[in-house]
Amino acid sequence: MANNKSAIKRWHQSLKRRDRNRATKSYTRTRVRAAREAAATGDSDAAATALSAAYSALDRAARKGAIHVGKADRQKRRLAALISKS
Repeated sequence: MANNKSAIKRWHQSLKRRDRNRATKSYTRTRVRAAREAAATGDSDAAATALSAAYSALDRAARKGAIHVGKADRQKRRLAALISKS
């Protein structure tokens, strides 16, 4: 446990940040999973819509710092390849 005032404040901030990041990452994972499922069904319209939502969620998570920018780019590339293949 933190022993001085500034360390206690940083600890409280980290707890808030963890909750925010957790919510953002969960939302992003849901959108990516929906895009993968849409690609598996073979419905191109649904896949395109789901891909757009996944791109938006990944970009938002990267902008907020919940995930690394490179990770967001890599996941977007892989999703696009998966959907173009199906």
